[in-house]
Amino acid sequence: MLESVGTTAFAGGKMLAAREGGVGLITFNQPEKRNAMSIEMWLGLGEILGEFEADPTISCVVMTGSGDKAFVSGADISQFEKNRNSADTQKEYDRITGIGREKFHAFPKPIIAKIRGFCMGGGLAIAMATDIRIASPDSQFGIPAARLSIAYAPDSVKKLIDLVGPAHARMILYTARRIDAKEAERIGLINQCVPAEDLDSVVMDIARTIAENAPLSVRASKLTISEMLKDESARDMAAIKAIGETCFNSADFKEGRTAFMEKRRPKFVGA
Repeated sequence: MLESVGTTAFAGGKMLAAREGGVGLITFNQPEKRNAMSIEMWLGLGEILGEFEADPTISCVVMTGSGDKAFVSGADISQFEKNRNSADTQKEYDRITGIGREKFHAFPKPIIAKIRGFCMGGGLAIAMATDIRIASPDSQFGIPAARLSIAYAPDSVKKLIDLVGPAHARMILYTARRIDAKEAERIGLINQCVPAEDLDSVVMDIARTIAENAPLSVRASKLTISEMLKDESARDMAAIKAIGETCFNSADFKEGRTAFMEKRRPKFVGA
């Protein structure tokens, strides 16, 4: 488990938030259902991300699942009969969970997924929407949509294609087979597969490294990467230009130059 300070419960305790230095920690906490994502958990995630976005001391976020059996095993299927049993109820489900999804997809700070165990379906969609994915060898990845007769969300299909390419995306979606962490690393679905005993330290080392860098520069990189992955006609080049100017006009830019000349570690404040 990642060490944390001041853990706060959301969604009736199914979502947990904590802070460690400049790193925000989020835990999907429904281990009895392998951390399957419920409607309430999506709302809780949105609340947590809202707090972390507004907190200037948080520069990076780590997401993980409670226990060692799952990151997020998918959507909470027990809610399907009531909340996702037709096209109309699916629309309402999308509307409610969209509150949390919008916060997640628009979150401007880097998010790292620390993965152990099952990372399936909607859980894989969450992991793919993070910036960096680190997993242990006992992790399993897959999209079982073809076994449930549902269509995987287009934005998630796009992220899958961006990460692994169309050939691997077709294999994953058409067969609905699970793949292990080594295969996921080979095809680019995750950044790195590390021994389970090293997972916490590797993830936190990456998170702390990011947190020590200039927040405005990291934010600019995240925004620019996201925009450049879009079709050229849809890119917000004005936003890229604006954040670039903000970086060059910042006190942190001056601090970075000064620290380099003085051969010391810079102390960035995000402004």
